[in-house]
Amino acid sequence: MTRQASNGKGDLMQDKMERPNPDGAASKSPVLLVTGASRGIGAAVAMKAAEQGWHVLINYVSNEAAAKAVAEKIRALGAVAEIVQGDTGTEEGIAAIFAAVDEKFGCLDGLVNNAGVVDQVARVDEMSRERLERMFAINVVGKIRCASEAVKRMSTRHGGKGGSIVNISSMAAVLGSAGQYVDYAAAKGAVDTFTIGLAREVAAEGVRVNAVRPGIIDTDIHASGGLPDRAKDLAPSVPMQRAGTADEVAEAVLYLLSPQASYVTGTIMNVSGGR
Repeated sequence: MTRQASNGKGDLMQDKMERPNPDGAASKSPVLLVTGASRGIGAAVAMKAAEQGWHVLINYVSNEAAAKAVAEKIRALGAVAEIVQGDTGTEEGIAAIFAAVDEKFGCLDGLVNNAGVVDQVARVDEMSRERLERMFAINVVGKIRCASEAVKRMSTRHGGKGGSIVNISSMAAVLGSAGQYVDYAAAKGAVDTFTIGLAREVAAEGVRVNAVRPGIIDTDIHASGGLPDRAKDLAPSVPMQRAGTADEVAEAVLYLLSPQASYVTGTIMNVSGGR
């Protein structure tokens, strides 16, 4: 992570550690891994992070073309972006992702634990064990394992220089998603609890851990759950009378990653328009 230091003139400046670029040149930019960054909130986070000076590793599962498109947009800004394929629901996928972190950047300063899935709308009494195992493997176990690997690279206990983890949760964790995605809501509830526990566990080791709970956000994840118009249909139920955007969620994530949130850990921030 970056640190703020006085320049002796009353101003604050960013004091960043030098580290290698993928091409071997020295860099002062921190390194951020964003899982599930080929679309939606993950892609928006990757773009905003690059705009704020981060080098970004974009993880994707199957849509290589989309991941490459995000990386090209970042490079067009003059920033550094790399892509890595890997399914966070498997140990092989997580190993590949963090091998790429080590190979391409040699360090890690931030993790945005974004990768996640929904399934088709169903009641609990219609859900199979296979559905539940997939839901928790990606949305819970995958997030915990990615955070574990990040801590091994960031924590002062492991020789790291500190860092920040932001888990992407959901307002479903609070609302329950009855009649639609109770399994997804339960998984996100687990993410909230995990965020608080890990934050307290590594707080003295230079690692901050927080979460963002998006509400109704206009992304294509709704289509993957069989409800492509869900954001539009639910907008009237939001106190602000509209769905949110991926960029609005990304702004909250970047705040939690930043030095401005240096005394913030174990916090779960709602980005839900009041819902």
